[in-house]
Amino acid sequence: MNDATSFGVHRLWKDTFVGGLRPGRKGPIKCIDVGGGTGDIALRILDHARENYADRETTVDIADINAEMLKEGFRRFKKTMYHNTQAPQCPQRRQTWITTWAFLEEGVDHIMTKLQTGVSYSKYMSLYTVAYNYCTSSKMQGADSGIGFGTKSGASLMGSDLYNNLIKYFTNHLQGLRDHAETLQDEALLRYYATEWERYTTGANYINRLFTYLNRHWVKRERDEGRKNVYPVYTLALVQWKTCLFMPIQRTRKLAGAILRLIEDQRNGETIDQGLVKQVVESFVSLGLDDSDTNKACLEVYKEHFESPFIDATETYYKHESDSFIASHSVPDYLKKAEERLKEEEDRVDRYLNTQTRKPLISKCEAVLIREHSTLMWENFQNLLDYDKDEDLQRMYALLSRIPEGLEPLRKKFEEHVKKAGLAAVSRLTAETTARGEGADVDPKAYVDALLEVHKKNSDTVTRSFRGEAGFVASLDKACRDLPELLAKHADLLLRKNNKLAEEGDLEGALNRVMILFKYLEDKDIFQTFYTTKLSKRLIHAEASMISKLKEACGFEYTNKLQRIFSIMVLGTNFWPLNPPPHDFRYYQMKHSGRKLTWLWNYSKNELRTNYTNQKYILMTSTFQSAILLQYNRNDTLSLEEIFVATSIPKEHLVQVLALLVKAKVLVNEERDQYDLNPQWDFKSKKIRVNLNQPIKAEKQAESSEVMKTVDEDRKYVIQATIVRIMKARKTMKNQALLDEVISQLSQRFTPKVPDIKKPLFFRPIDTLLEKDYIERVDGTRDTFAYVA
Repeated sequence: MNDATSFGVHRLWKDTFVGGLRPGRKGPIKCIDVGGGTGDIALRILDHARENYADRETTVDIADINAEMLKEGFRRFKKTMYHNTQAPQCPQRRQTWITTWAFLEEGVDHIMTKLQTGVSYSKYMSLYTVAYNYCTSSKMQGADSGIGFGTKSGASLMGSDLYNNLIKYFTNHLQGLRDHAETLQDEALLRYYATEWERYTTGANYINRLFTYLNRHWVKRERDEGRKNVYPVYTLALVQWKTCLFMPIQRTRKLAGAILRLIEDQRNGETIDQGLVKQVVESFVSLGLDDSDTNKACLEVYKEHFESPFIDATETYYKHESDSFIASHSVPDYLKKAEERLKEEEDRVDRYLNTQTRKPLISKCEAVLIREHSTLMWENFQNLLDYDKDEDLQRMYALLSRIPEGLEPLRKKFEEHVKKAGLAAVSRLTAETTARGEGADVDPKAYVDALLEVHKKNSDTVTRSFRGEAGFVASLDKACRDLPELLAKHADLLLRKNNKLAEEGDLEGALNRVMILFKYLEDKDIFQTFYTTKLSKRLIHAEASMISKLKEACGFEYTNKLQRIFSIMVLGTNFWPLNPPPHDFRYYQMKHSGRKLTWLWNYSKNELRTNYTNQKYILMTSTFQSAILLQYNRNDTLSLEEIFVATSIPKEHLVQVLALLVKAKVLVNEERDQYDLNPQWDFKSKKIRVNLNQPIKAEKQAESSEVMKTVDEDRKYVIQATIVRIMKARKTMKNQALLDEVISQLSQRFTPKVPDIKKPLFFRPIDTLLEKDYIERVDGTRDTFAYVA
């Protein structure tokens, strides 16, 4: 290029090439200018990086066989590396293929087997130059591109002979490694495998760089033409390792088996070389090759040859261990063991397994260690609750939360546990009262404190042992749904005539303690309904004090119905919550055809005198009890069927009423379905007036069911009224803001759930108000409502 035209073209090419580089975009450039002479291109790249991109990290090395040209470059710019690559042993460009390959093979073998002794830079550059010359030459003497890989087209880019000879070299080299590997077992095999793998992949990496030109042009062309079994040199080396060494050894599961035995030893408490396991396992990952994209990670080899047998071995190991351990240890001990094993397997993945193994491994461990023994855990849950084993409860919760539906049986058992605890607390107080004698009264403070303690203790358990999980919170709430009813009944006991407190101040103190518990109630409307029912049966002077306290806590509207009971003389059905039985009174209608009689006989009390006993007693009975006992004026013995025909009392009620009379020793039931009047009736009480009027189970259930039905119905209208009141004040509101305001305002009466307002439980209050034209949707929106004046 001595003429002016050639010089201009050469310079234009250099400027275009250098100007197209973008140093710093993907990190600094590291440039080796082979045959660079005085370093013209390399130094242009350096100037371009520093002046245009402020990149001080880009470096250049210049290599050439002409020492004088290198000297001239060093004079121009001293802060770079200059290498004299004069190599007398390097074959000339026109040498035969046999001579060329002999030179390359000697260099490749040195890199693959003696890399630890080092390779001089000049030697490496000589090998690079020979490989480059081969790939860019026309067909070399002795070369045959039609054998093995490559085409017979005689293209200017050579490569098939070089590629095929590399395959032969790798095959022969690996055959020797395989022969020795087949004589080894277990850890010795793994150590030899890992050592040779490290040596092999390191050498293959250097060789891959040596044949960069082959990869960039010949291999790329072959793959572009559809020959996907042609690989870059480094990938080729891995393919050959897999074919010639890995698969023959692994055919009998020697490698995977050796790894699994080491892992089992570690599970048994022995110390193993985790780095060795990690190195071998990583080789399995590296051997996963995607033919369509050699740069894409593929775990096929790892999953087939290691992960799958590893998961199977894990299942077998833990199935045997868990069965034998739980047969000789307690459930709390097993919970600790399972927790430790799961943590060990999590750590194992982090230390030396592929992260993709975590999910199937932990899933299998959970199935074997938890799901297969979940029934036993569920059965022992109650025992842990009874003895307040918080740490064991925490472990059981943590373990069972890992499997589907693992916690649901615990939630149900916990709900029953809370109910039983509340009932047990009340039963203990009742027993203590009974033990003190007939005239003893229930200690109000103890009653309230006992219920508060049950709620607090179990609430702490939910927070501490179950991490405040929503399902257990819901179970606690469900279990405490009976609390409003219990509290109303407790207030009823306090305010009855036969509850004799020493002074009026004692009654006030008892009612104050009721109010303490009342403040904890979320569903105050349920309490209100039960209390109203009890009040209508009671009506004594102490009620005024209780109603006043309720008014202070919840406002005038809350106690409105209660106050009306006192303010009127006629018992209006709108205010009195007592439900008459569904019977017609034909006798009364015959006498007074224009009148309607509503007789609440189911709430009445009757007094009967015993004329057949030495001691005369007055029996205070219910209507059902009176109807039954009056039958014994004519007969001393009656069958169940005879009593049923005479009284028409439903049999499910009749049996329970008779059971109460037998328990009180008024009747005797010695033969099946036959009831005799007890002439030797011996009642231990010294009282003349004997109260037999105790509610039966069927009546209690009916009353509770009716109360809850009334509560649901009342809530529907309360929610609607609250919505209208808010909309009247605000005029327009978005849906979410309206729901939040409704919940806030109703919280003093009960805690409404959003579905109560939006879903059919209360007939869609918002939709109902829209239909009745109390509110309307704002035009053009779906979530904004306006009040209709």
